Amino acid sequence: MNLSIEQGPIRPPSEAASLLLRLTRNCPWNKCAFCRSYKGKTFSRRSIKEIKNDIDTVVEMCRLLYKTSWESGFDGQINRQLLTQVYQSGDYQLFNIAIWLINGGKTVFLQDANSLVEKNAVIVEILEYLKEQLPSVERITTYARSSTLARKSVEDLNALSLAGLSRIHVGMESGSDEVLKFIEKGATARQHIEAGRRVKESGISLSEYIILGLGGKRWAREHALESARVLSIINPDFIRFRTLTIAKGTALEQKTLSGEFEAEAEEEIIRGEKLLIEHLDGIQSNLVSDHSMNLLEEVKGKLPNDKLAILSVIDRFLSLPENEKQNFILGKRWGLYRVMNDMLDASQHARVSAAIAMLKKEHKLEETISFLKNQVI
Repeated sequence: MNLSIEQGPIRPPSEAASLLLRLTRNCPWNKCAFCRSYKGKTFSRRSIKEIKNDIDTVVEMCRLLYKTSWESGFDGQINRQLLTQVYQSGDYQLFNIAIWLINGGKTVFLQDANSLVEKNAVIVEILEYLKEQLPSVERITTYARSSTLARKSVEDLNALSLAGLSRIHVGMESGSDEVLKFIEKGATARQHIEAGRRVKESGISLSEYIILGLGGKRWAREHALESARVLSIINPDFIRFRTLTIAKGTALEQKTLSGEFEAEAEEEIIRGEKLLIEHLDGIQSNLVSDHSMNLLEEVKGKLPNDKLAILSVIDRFLSLPENEKQNFILGKRWGLYRVMNDMLDASQHARVSAAIAMLKKEHKLEETISFLKNQVI
């Protein structure tokens, strides 16, 4: 039996254990200067029939996995032995469904970049069918653009919530209109605020993404302060940090090569992160650094209660002697460190220090850090 469903290329790290269900293909905007995820690809809407067929296929894949479990002597359990067996078969989509089931089969992420551009009635029909066919599902999330959400009424969003939509992930990127215009985001700070407020009023959980360093040297302070201002007005459920990486083939790379954009160094980005957090005011948000591209993944907690603890992590890094900052930066980008306490491993610390000495001698330290950083995009 050859069963397969159509899936897109990306999802948030927080949806790693989710079933990926594709409603639309690629991105209807596809102009953001920093993004290459959908470059050269055309946006299109999948039909209700196609999407329902994929849901039906997932149901069949689940039945097949349970049947295989009984036949293999695993008493109908989706366990590690079954995972190994399915993986060895080479059917990686079936393996992914098995991973989803072993994690409870509770979460679904709707792809691609802005599926809420679809008509509300279509989305509601899909959500209701999904919940009907896969009753174990408890959380359904998706990406959406603020410009799209700002065109939906609170009543529209309420209807999506009632149909089962649990959370919306929004790439705010920045609260500065200057930065948003420069990166061709196709949204303004006002639209971010309007969209965020409507999502919050509807009761759907809201996750806003900020790209640290996106203002470059020119707008570093404005990027931090305006992002803090807009986030403070919206009061999202989650604030998720991503650190800027300038990917090859993007418009931002061209702007960098032409001198229009000057990227900040690692420490400058961290100082901007501190400034942003310091100016978050009157909100109750979960601050998350859930991506390895962030230098300080330890920057996380619940605002406002954990604000001082969060800032203390940043202050700890900033107070390090220069050679120790370099050691952590290279070790983190090299993948040898995850948190600052990893530097306490004497052998790893010595290994990184030796690499720094060699790279400085060859005048390649910054170039190497930049190269390593770009490998995790």
